[in-house]
Amino acid sequence: MTAELVRGQNHPLSQARLEIRVSAGKPIVAGAALSDEHGKIHGVEWVAHPGAPTLPGLEVSRQAAADHRLAVDLGAMPEAVHRISVLLALPTGVAGPVRFGGLAAPFVAVTGLDGSEVASYTITGLEAESAVVALELYRRQGAWKVRAVGQGYAGGLAELLADQGMPEAHTLAGSINEAVAQGLARSVPAPPRTADSDRTRQTATPALGPDQGGTAPQGAEPPQPPTSPYGAQTSGQPTSPYGAQGAQQGSTGPSAATQPSAPAAGGPVDYSHPRRQTTAPPPPPPTAPPAQPGQPQQPVAGDATGWSMDERLYNQVWGMFEDLARSMAAYRSAVDFAESRMEKELDQVLSDPRSRIGGQGDAAREAARAKHAQLVDQAQAALDRDLSQLAAEADVVEPALPPAYARWDNPVWHGYRVPMEIPMALRLGDLHLPEAPQVSIPMLVRLPLERGLWVDSGRAGTIDGSYTDSHEVKRLAMDTAVAVAARLLAVYPAREFTVHVIDPAGSGGQALVPLVQSGVLAAPPAVGAAGVTDVLARLTQRVDLVQMAVRGGAPDALPPGFDTAEQLLIVNDFPHGFDDRAVTQLRYLADEGPAVGVHLMMVADREEASGYGPLLDPLWRSLMRLTPVPDDHLADPWVGHAWTYEPSLVPAGSQVLQQVLQQVATARTKHT
Repeated sequence: MTAELVRGQNHPLSQARLEIRVSAGKPIVAGAALSDEHGKIHGVEWVAHPGAPTLPGLEVSRQAAADHRLAVDLGAMPEAVHRISVLLALPTGVAGPVRFGGLAAPFVAVTGLDGSEVASYTITGLEAESAVVALELYRRQGAWKVRAVGQGYAGGLAELLADQGMPEAHTLAGSINEAVAQGLARSVPAPPRTADSDRTRQTATPALGPDQGGTAPQGAEPPQPPTSPYGAQTSGQPTSPYGAQGAQQGSTGPSAATQPSAPAAGGPVDYSHPRRQTTAPPPPPPTAPPAQPGQPQQPVAGDATGWSMDERLYNQVWGMFEDLARSMAAYRSAVDFAESRMEKELDQVLSDPRSRIGGQGDAAREAARAKHAQLVDQAQAALDRDLSQLAAEADVVEPALPPAYARWDNPVWHGYRVPMEIPMALRLGDLHLPEAPQVSIPMLVRLPLERGLWVDSGRAGTIDGSYTDSHEVKRLAMDTAVAVAARLLAVYPAREFTVHVIDPAGSGGQALVPLVQSGVLAAPPAVGAAGVTDVLARLTQRVDLVQMAVRGGAPDALPPGFDTAEQLLIVNDFPHGFDDRAVTQLRYLADEGPAVGVHLMMVADREEASGYGPLLDPLWRSLMRLTPVPDDHLADPWVGHAWTYEPSLVPAGSQVLQQVLQQVATARTKHT
């Protein structure tokens, strides 16, 4: 269970490889400082920051962002290091807030590589401070602990670093701010390429990296969607869109491992996903002829490693996600370099009074602009080549996806049959980037769900800057929730997934018609305060019973007739019909439910629940946020992308949802 720390409180750490997740609502700079047993930083080489993001056992984000994920490997820390301080600061020289008092309270969480929170801390009480030591990991008698610090500095990074004992504090603070301002933190190496300029895709190990959210891809590092979309997000993490999801093999491979080997002491952090297998599964069979010299390899569905076709397709989707992220990062980095080079050359021309006027100055300026255009054109050509190949691969992969991964308009649904096994993952929507709207990547999250979902029914802006009517957004939000619930019911074996609905005011009645008429709900939607109380009481009692059975080592000692199916609770129109006790129960289900098979899907407008204040902040953070309209809210802190999420909705006029749910209901009747 997560330890929610207050200032000065500490908590033991039982894992060596950790993530530190930061959420501030506005772009901030995140770094980390190493110090000895006396708390002294020995030099600039002991500080990880956007300009120098990697140290042994430590890596931080390369840019200012609203959400960060810092990777820490305590086992790789040098012996001289006894403390790791997490530093947060507001960027200078760019438009934005100048004090933390103008932001929502920053939230910091220490998590395992699987996304499970170990400890969290909300930094309250900040006013004029522009830099803060958020928390510290420290070594005591050979064991590591985390302490909530929350020490702010009105003088910014320079004052903070000087207080840590650094004589070069002002110089280092200046270089950090310069790196952020110039966009150096977004510089990500282009992915390696083969001789025929084809995209590199690993074939000896799983091609994985978002819930996604997500991590999000990290180039050589795995994506961590914060509200990562694929993460598992992501946190989501942001996290990166793919979040903390990975290719967990579990029972799909006879020799699959769920944790990578620990790095050697003092070595670099191993950023391979914790669920990536460490033994290579069989390579895919050769289904396409080799490419001719100078020609790109023709895309093939399932062209990735795995023990089954579903696993290969899952890994291939991950590979496409990583390739798109890397290609876009390389393009943006190249454009940034071209602009900074042109500015430097123009500054050199203007710095000499003799070349400011006349033909010599005009020629120099024209040459600088021509070089800029040439570099941008080269970057655009490389991006277009990659996008063309990715689009061709997406055209091949999309029709081959199984129902759990497929869009609702995929013909695979016309041959749908209730499965006998739970699939690896579930599609929640699609992801794309603004420079490449033609390439859409399926957003897959692992099953069973590790965190709840929140379909945001608040007033939403669209990609083109317009706003959608609030009533229309609420309707679309319920349609999105019903589509997700129907997909979950469809991909689980008969009677292994149960759905409950709380609709206190009955406002979601129209959207719930397919679930109600097909008879797949456990009971009619609960209405009114009495209905809310009844459903929450039954589900919280279920969580308590299963927890006691598991902790007591007797999972089979449950009451006779106990429903062992996974449970999903859809809550519409929150907080209508909820009192303080019901809110507490809801938070309990969100925190404790997923571990024992009770999942939550909220359809809610956060502003309507603002009367509860910070009490509900942990609830929203524990859920993966989805939107009923396309929205670029899924941040990728590793490569600087804001992924646009698009929900997976049933096409207008299609009867596929009703047909699928009818088959689910029929299969349940046969298994009664």
